[in-house]
Amino acid sequence: MIRTIWGNPERFKASYFPDELGGATYLAGDGAIRDQDTGYFTITGRIDDVLNVSGHRMGTMEIESALVAHALVAEAAVVGKRDETTGESISAFVVLKGARPVGDEAMQIAKELREWVGKEIGPIAKPKEIRFGDNLPKTRSGKIMRRILRSMANNEEITQDTSTLENPAILDQLRQVL
Repeated sequence: MIRTIWGNPERFKASYFPDELGGATYLAGDGAIRDQDTGYFTITGRIDDVLNVSGHRMGTMEIESALVAHALVAEAAVVGKRDETTGESISAFVVLKGARPVGDEAMQIAKELREWVGKEIGPIAKPKEIRFGDNLPKTRSGKIMRRILRSMANNEEITQDTSTLENPAILDQLRQVL
């Protein structure tokens, strides 16, 4: 564990030992819920990875978990997209267990996935945009590069370093919006 931030020990204390937690409890940045009956913890995701859709705050992990719970979905990543009406909308990048769908099949599966998320979480959590790919942009160590997905969702040029990207060709697939 780090002991300070070089040249700024006060920032270290404020970031990792916040006053809201009494200044003595370490804040890792992950959220969890503990079941009162079983004592088990359910990880809810990063506390800083929250979407604000029409004033409703939702963690990206819960939407991703709902998508992956669908029988067709192998993997999913969710990011926020700027939206004039709702402030932020949900953009989902999905890898299916079968072949990547195109055309009408892709539209039908996207509609099915939206309805599934609406049933699992609620209508406000339905992704406005769903993109399909053979895989997600990951580093060679397997970490999803969410900053790239955010840029793609917001139709921005990708200016970040992509040298650690495992499969650069996936970016062209994921640019296709349904």
